[in-house]
Amino acid sequence: MSDPIASRFEVVARRRPVEVGRDLPGPVLAPYVAVEQPVAGDRVELALASGGTELRGWWDSGSTGLVVAAGGRTTRHRSRRHGRTTGRVTAAALALTGTHLTLLTREEEGGSQRWLARGRVDLRDRVDTHDEAWLAGLAATAGGPLRGFGQLGLRDLRVVSNADGTAYRPDGPDGPVLLTATSAGPGFFDTAHTSVWSLDPGTLALAHRADLFFRRPDRPGVYGDHATHLLRDGDRWLVATSTWGDFDRRRPVRVTLAESSADLTTGRHVLDTRELPLPTDGLRSVAVWDPHLARTDDGWLVGYVSARRYFRFHPALAAGPTLADLSLRAADAAPRECEGTTLLRVADGWRVLASDKRRRAYPVHDLDLRPLGTLDAPYLTNIPWPTLVEVEVDGAWLMVGFDATPAAGPLPGYGTHGDVVVLRAEGPGGPPLA
Repeated sequence: MSDPIASRFEVVARRRPVEVGRDLPGPVLAPYVAVEQPVAGDRVELALASGGTELRGWWDSGSTGLVVAAGGRTTRHRSRRHGRTTGRVTAAALALTGTHLTLLTREEEGGSQRWLARGRVDLRDRVDTHDEAWLAGLAATAGGPLRGFGQLGLRDLRVVSNADGTAYRPDGPDGPVLLTATSAGPGFFDTAHTSVWSLDPGTLALAHRADLFFRRPDRPGVYGDHATHLLRDGDRWLVATSTWGDFDRRRPVRVTLAESSADLTTGRHVLDTRELPLPTDGLRSVAVWDPHLARTDDGWLVGYVSARRYFRFHPALAAGPTLADLSLRAADAAPRECEGTTLLRVADGWRVLASDKRRRAYPVHDLDLRPLGTLDAPYLTNIPWPTLVEVEVDGAWLMVGFDATPAAGPLPGYGTHGDVVVLRAEGPGGPPLA
């Protein structure tokens, strides 16, 4: 890769591929499903069921509600603040994302349509939605066919890479760039899951390709863990991910690792994982997340985030001969909200990039996490990751970020972000430093 140049990254595209229901090509693998139906009258009924559990949602001439029948009792739920529709309703959907059941309506206002969450209930004390036997029996009993849940927004985008740090591009240097992303659900981190996308470097069109779900080494069930790096190592895939799929402050977020010979860039997959032990020796650390892996001539490098507490976090870097034998190489504990630790190989070696919310900058470090400058790029809202890929045709660079633009109205709160924001720095040359 080339040396840094003076050209600045500029925004060239924004994308927001909202999709509540997506075709489900096979059995239910994870608690991320939806049933969706167009409105043809004054009432719509939607329902999911498995075993003795029934989950229902309805829209009736402007009112909405949810009904949960589980464990021998039935409860009814209506949102006083958000439960009445305001625009012309063209469709309704019932979505299960993790343990959250949500009723959404697609409403038309001012010539445009958007999905809005009108009711939501957490099922974690009523139903074990992660249980694989319960999932195997899950079916749509009203409102249309069972579909996979898509996304309200995308965040945490990473380039799918080869072990040496180069982008994995099966169609050649002119072909699409593959990305992993966190597909945002209608709420906080435990409503999201990992997905795989392609980005056309010419048209900057995004296309969905795959969804990935995970089994944990220490507890049963299937989870929508995310903030994931997908890496091709010889004839296998390595998948490093963060255990955000059932976030609870009482349990530390950590990093797991999966291996697979299947084509993880298409379809839907459930992966068995093991712990990826990321060292925090000498650090005050309650959790680790955001893994990014690369293999050098000397062994493995793993960038990640270490949290002093929720939510105060900073970049760290581990190294070792194998992924099972890592030691802490460096950490920059000065920032208060700095994540998205990313390894980048350039002409004269490796760089460690991150995203610092307080400074509103993308710091660039060497492998000892000594500062070298910042990326010359506008800083977006929230904590956008510094995901870079070289456009080999003309030597320019793309930066694939995201922002905090919400979706689905005010009910979901934080977590539905965001727009995918594509930036470009003209070449030839390397990624520009400020």
